[in-house]
Amino acid sequence: MEIRISTTLMPVEAADEADAPPRLASGDKASFRQVFEAEETPLLRFAHGLTGVRETAEDLVQEAFLRLHQHWADVQQPRPWLYRCLRNLAINHLRQRNRETPLDDSHEWEGPTPTADRDLSRMEAVGTLRMIVSELDDDDRQLLELKYREELKYDQIAARTGLTAGNVGYKLHHLLKGLADSLRRMGVESAEG
Repeated sequence: MEIRISTTLMPVEAADEADAPPRLASGDKASFRQVFEAEETPLLRFAHGLTGVRETAEDLVQEAFLRLHQHWADVQQPRPWLYRCLRNLAINHLRQRNRETPLDDSHEWEGPTPTADRDLSRMEAVGTLRMIVSELDDDDRQLLELKYREELKYDQIAARTGLTAGNVGYKLHHLLKGLADSLRRMGVESAEG
């Protein structure tokens, strides 16, 4: 008995984001498949930022796409609709999880706490920030990664990028201001505000 495996049944997905399909502009009305291909990965990142659990993020993104499919004829701007739907699904999931009672008696359930609300707000802000950063151009994203992920000083960043230290500071200042403005426009308040 000979077993043959066909590689044409399942498309091979690119592991590299450079091969990912282009993002759709918020005003585009494309086919459902085009929206799915363009938005699935960014939505997964957003959902993971909100929930912190990959499997949960995948379930919530799938649910958001199912709901979009059900309302496809009525949705004029699929991308913002998906993000709003996904945000609401994640908030509902996290609220439901906070209401769950542990099966063992080692923890008493006290209901929602201010800490849980703060954690939910923080996860939402992180997910939103990740989405915004993913939309930055490569040079800007690199500056942020060098400063905040690798924790380099301006002169070290300048040596890596070919910019002057002053230019690094200037660019980072304006990048952070732009990120804060974007977060504010999306309804995410700062810790101070």
